[in-house]
Amino acid sequence: MAAVALIQGASRGLGLEFCRHILQHRASAAVIATCRDPDRASALAALAAENPGRLTVLRVDVTREEQVRSAAERVSSTFPRVDLLINSSAVLHPSGKGETSLRDVSAQGIASTLATNTVGPLLMAKYFAPLLQKGTGAFGQQPAEKAKQHSGILVNMSARVGSIGDNALGGWYSYRMSKAALNMATRNLSIELGRSRPKIVCVSLHPGTVNTDLSRPYHKNVPQHKLFSTQYSVQCLMTVIDSLSTEKTGKAYAWDGAEIPW
Repeated sequence: MAAVALIQGASRGLGLEFCRHILQHRASAAVIATCRDPDRASALAALAAENPGRLTVLRVDVTREEQVRSAAERVSSTFPRVDLLINSSAVLHPSGKGETSLRDVSAQGIASTLATNTVGPLLMAKYFAPLLQKGTGAFGQQPAEKAKQHSGILVNMSARVGSIGDNALGGWYSYRMSKAALNMATRNLSIELGRSRPKIVCVSLHPGTVNTDLSRPYHKNVPQHKLFSTQYSVQCLMTVIDSLSTEKTGKAYAWDGAEIPW
């Protein structure tokens, strides 16, 4: 069977483009796309219609653990494995705007942002790791030494603003905190799943500033040459993914392959 990729948060933006890219550039690869409300994901439905038999769409709200568990059970009943899992969904803040100062912070806003951006990807790892352990290493680079080979790759879409060492501007409390916590989850996962036989490679990736709904309110402050299309960003990110090996696990990388400090 060909490679199997699972894209969580695939109704729009980067998640949708990951689905499109893999279907176009990975001959016969199967893609499993999850989103919170498939009935309203018209672009994803159109992509599925264009790729009959290759794109499976599942309803998954990552803030509901029972839905994540159910999805993993359904996938395991249909697919023998997963070679690549990309956790793509994210929210800037329930209001749609990042907090610019401490007076904007609320317990509800932080909890809601963490639920989607941090807890959701960790739950996906919990329930889909057994399928990644059955992967064939179809993505990434495999070293000659069998002991260093991997079965699957787990990608958490993070952001440079989640780097504690790189934070010079402040603000965006909920989003920064959620991505910093996601990076810690990635590091933890890389250690635990790196002990498995075969190993799972776990990384956080920063896509650059991409022209999506999440970042659109802040485009006026971004130089045109630094504002990426989803197509360009995903093309770069897939190049990074294809370069991954067990030696690169447990780290954060930008769209150009440069390592980002935690």
